Amino acid sequence: MSQKEDRNRGAVASSSASYHIPTMDCAAEESEIRRALEPVTGIHALRFQLSARTLVISAPEPVLPEALAAIRRAGFDPRPLAPPAKDAAQETDQHGAEGMSSGLARLVAALLLAVAAEGLAFFAGDGMVVKAVEMALAAAAIGLAGLDTYRKGFTALRHGRLNITALMSVAVTGAFLIGQWPEAAMVMALYAIAELIEARSLDRARNAIQSLMALAPEQAEMRKADGSWETVPAADVPLDAVVRIRPGERVPLDGVVTAGASAIDQAPVTGESIPVDKAEGDTVFAGTISQTGELEFRVTAAANNTTLARIIHAVEQAQGSRAPTQRFVDRFAAIYTPGVFALAVAVLLLPWLTGATWAQALYKALVLLVIACPCALVISTPVTVVSALASAARRGILIKGGTYLEEARKLKAIALDKTGTITEGKPKLVESVLIGSAGDSSHLALAASLAGRSDHPVSKAIFEGLKLETVPVRDFKALAGRGVQGTVDGASYILGNHRLIEERGLCGLALEAQLAAHENQGRTVTLLASETSVLALFAVADTIKDSSRAAVAALKSLGITPVMLTGDNPATARNIAEHAGIEDARGDLLPEDKLSAIEALQQRYGATAMTGDGINDAPALAKADIGIAMGAAGTDTAMEAADVVIMNDDLRRIPETIRLSRRTHSVLWQNITLALGIKAVFLLLAIFGSATMWMAVFADMGASLLVVGNGLRLLRAPAEPQK
Repeated sequence: MSQKEDRNRGAVASSSASYHIPTMDCAAEESEIRRALEPVTGIHALRFQLSARTLVISAPEPVLPEALAAIRRAGFDPRPLAPPAKDAAQETDQHGAEGMSSGLARLVAALLLAVAAEGLAFFAGDGMVVKAVEMALAAAAIGLAGLDTYRKGFTALRHGRLNITALMSVAVTGAFLIGQWPEAAMVMALYAIAELIEARSLDRARNAIQSLMALAPEQAEMRKADGSWETVPAADVPLDAVVRIRPGERVPLDGVVTAGASAIDQAPVTGESIPVDKAEGDTVFAGTISQTGELEFRVTAAANNTTLARIIHAVEQAQGSRAPTQRFVDRFAAIYTPGVFALAVAVLLLPWLTGATWAQALYKALVLLVIACPCALVISTPVTVVSALASAARRGILIKGGTYLEEARKLKAIALDKTGTITEGKPKLVESVLIGSAGDSSHLALAASLAGRSDHPVSKAIFEGLKLETVPVRDFKALAGRGVQGTVDGASYILGNHRLIEERGLCGLALEAQLAAHENQGRTVTLLASETSVLALFAVADTIKDSSRAAVAALKSLGITPVMLTGDNPATARNIAEHAGIEDARGDLLPEDKLSAIEALQQRYGATAMTGDGINDAPALAKADIGIAMGAAGTDTAMEAADVVIMNDDLRRIPETIRLSRRTHSVLWQNITLALGIKAVFLLLAIFGSATMWMAVFADMGASLLVVGNGLRLLRAPAEPQK
């Protein structure tokens, strides 16, 4: 079942349960648990914290027993943690920090003991006492560093799994039994340190977006029934309550401003770098910052359902889905590990092939077992994908899974809705003209007065655009489908459309030519007229966003063809497309027409994305290879419908997403090449007898740290230049 189909299934209320899994602390074991849970339907999200060895499962209550049974069949022992839901993230983060500090101290001690054993073996000779001390130091190092590895390794062997810990347990035990005590200790200490660093690195990438949740204050100042104010936990604030914030404070909950005005820094939610002015009637989001004024707002979402909370939930779901490259790596590792294990067995059983003694063959086989550990390879993909998802979310781009993150680089065409995507999405006065000798500046104030009495969007645009003092209007009347009329200073005036002026017999050839010129540009024309003549003309249009031109140019520079699909008339479509730099513009399209257009674009160009509002364009969004919802902050429907969600109205986020996808793909294959290349070098050295066991582990640890560091670079992905 595809991710789109899975998201569109009937929603079932889910709960979160937190479990401690003692034998899970590396990416390979996380991958095993994910594979075990894949057949279980109904799981909404999985949140792993490797350093704390915890897993949070979001799923309906009836699904949890089945999920736990699947984990146990895979050889793991999940143990419930309390409290299981709201505080699970804080609990696991705390355990992770404590585990890192105590675990690192223990492993450093083990490494020092292993180094001491190596030094003793190299400098102190072969005396019995020296050998006894050497063996004791090595055993102590293995005990400090390897008890968890042994416990997990033997569990894996009992279940017939040749995973990393099983191979390492066999290799270290074999080395110890043939008298390679210092090397066995060094192998175990280096391996354990590498595992701890890898776990914390992957957790760092995974927690990069979770840290946004801390931006929402835990307390809120709520107005009581008697009008006084009280500070209460944000989680206890009911819907429709009024909350107050002062300059410099963070917004604790989503809401609508009821009093005050302020500039709000919305970067945590929408990625906008410039503060947005908010006044009465505007929406505010939890986690954003009031910079200049005091605001009162009515709460519209509970603490666990704010836009910020839904962002984090969406990214957690995305992190739970494996990207195509990650699935490839898992399949490759499933072949690679048994393959190298078989080679090690062959080297052990057929020493005459290499001309080695039995002891030399056994040692070489043990080295091959260490090389067989696919640790660097397995961790190379999740840390990269999660880092990219978190980086995108910080920029106000929600990518619903690794699949869409990787597929975005393949796009060849992008269909763009017009209204609200390329344009501002609301009418705006773009030109006002006084007509003939009858018109004078006082008529502009008269038009503003008539427009101010109407609730029609075009009238509102004229009123807001003129920004003039109004005069009293009497006998005001709305003329359905035509305009409005009223009396000012005893004279009757109308403010209406082309049709109304024609009905009044006030249209002439010169005026018709003016109207045609504006209408050909996709403008809506409104005229002010007295009983005898037309006095002024007002052109209203849905204006193009400044960012749209730069976005279209960026898409073209990436080799992607932009196409406009709109339900507006063809003349308007052509005009807007020309200003945006789009050559292919199609108007008068119904939703089913847009669906057909997407199919045609896919046949002509290949992989095609659809960009819209996530509601009216639902069929086209579903049919496209990637559906992108624009300006979806606070919109549940858009956030659910699309594969990629742009939290603000900035079209430049789309080419930014494609650049991130291409960069992620490049880093993924850099990591895979590094991991396999280093493995290949040491595999050849081992076959020819030039590689020691601890050198193989050191190389594996180095490869792991290289791929982790390379993947984490995506967290610091630079912002694209704003044109």
